[in-house]
Amino acid sequence: MQDSIEQYMQTVGIQARQAAGALAGATTLVKNNALSAIYTALENSEPQILAANQIDMTKGRDNNLDSALLDRLELNPTRFKGMLQGLKDVIGLVDPIGEITDLAFRPTGIQIGKMRVPLGVVGMIYESRPNVTLEAASLALKSGNAIILRGGSEALNSNQAIAQAIQHGLKAAGLPETCVQVINTSDRAAVGQLITMSEYVDVIVPRGGKGLIERISNEATIPVIKHLDGNCHVFVEAQADLHKALPIALNAKTHRYGVCNAMETLLVDENIAEEFLPRIAELYAEKQVELRGCIKVQKILGNIVKPASEEDWYEEYLGPILAVKIVTGIEEAIQHINKYGSHHTDAIITENFSLARQFLTRVDSSSVMVNASTRFADGFEYGLGAEIGISTDKIHARGPVGLEGLTSQKWIVLGDGQIRH
Repeated sequence: MQDSIEQYMQTVGIQARQAAGALAGATTLVKNNALSAIYTALENSEPQILAANQIDMTKGRDNNLDSALLDRLELNPTRFKGMLQGLKDVIGLVDPIGEITDLAFRPTGIQIGKMRVPLGVVGMIYESRPNVTLEAASLALKSGNAIILRGGSEALNSNQAIAQAIQHGLKAAGLPETCVQVINTSDRAAVGQLITMSEYVDVIVPRGGKGLIERISNEATIPVIKHLDGNCHVFVEAQADLHKALPIALNAKTHRYGVCNAMETLLVDENIAEEFLPRIAELYAEKQVELRGCIKVQKILGNIVKPASEEDWYEEYLGPILAVKIVTGIEEAIQHINKYGSHHTDAIITENFSLARQFLTRVDSSSVMVNASTRFADGFEYGLGAEIGISTDKIHARGPVGLEGLTSQKWIVLGDGQIRH
């Protein structure tokens, strides 16, 4: 069985490398035509895709998948419409490939510049969310990359149904169907093969739980664009406008629980804690959010809040649980975020411009926000059309990774017969 998985993955890798070569020379028009054909194929296949998703949802419930994973797994007509809108947005984005920047003459008469080029072949490993199949495929195609997608076993039927529509669109547009390949086995050995096929794959993007991403990071022999978890914070500063702070703190936690940009820790300045905490706690109670607070929070809220442990400050709950801490000011808030956070997304609510700037400068996260919900940390909301993932790394790509994050630059030299003396 191991041999057959290895042979299968080798074939997938060879096909992806060949497809990447074909894509590298594809014009923007060709790529957009392919994406438009995929849009039409998906529209026509909506009933079959939603039916396949229902099979996965039923299996998920039978296998006692937790509510966060089930939420990520579910496709419904509204989410399907959102997928299509994301694809339409990618079609409308400026194609970065071939862009030449920093073109300048040197004293010798040659011109030096940089040209944006595809990475080549992207390998992606992800859990639960079938919409990622389309997001990743569309971004890869627009940026001239072939992509190998390995979704979780819990979404196998959904992913295969989406892949079928994508490949139908590719074929209709005259591009190799192997530009997008979805692995057709749930065998974990396929992941081990994918993350070590350096001759065929140029970068790995994992999206999923901390355990998955740690495994990929430790075992991959190919560069990885990753974030381990999303322990996001909202800091309600002493000079916050509570008419802004209350809906932001509610939205950041309760808009959706099982996502990496949901707030997991609420920090409140001690000067407004007695006014703010009872009001926000009432809103959380309506949503049945469990609160875990420091001693100061417990004194204000009483027995409606559970004691928070040291581990709670590190936790990504992905559910209706929130850690709450009272801090003495912006200095303690920044120190807490930089110590316990995951460098994903953190926000300050304040009307003090100077403190907002200080927060933006000193919080070491891939997205830092002022007076806005952490839920905006998303490729779609940032105008990227979609995202292939969110990176908390500092090299190559950081934050939501869209088209540009799937490209690199190479030096170009334009001469007119010059030789070096």
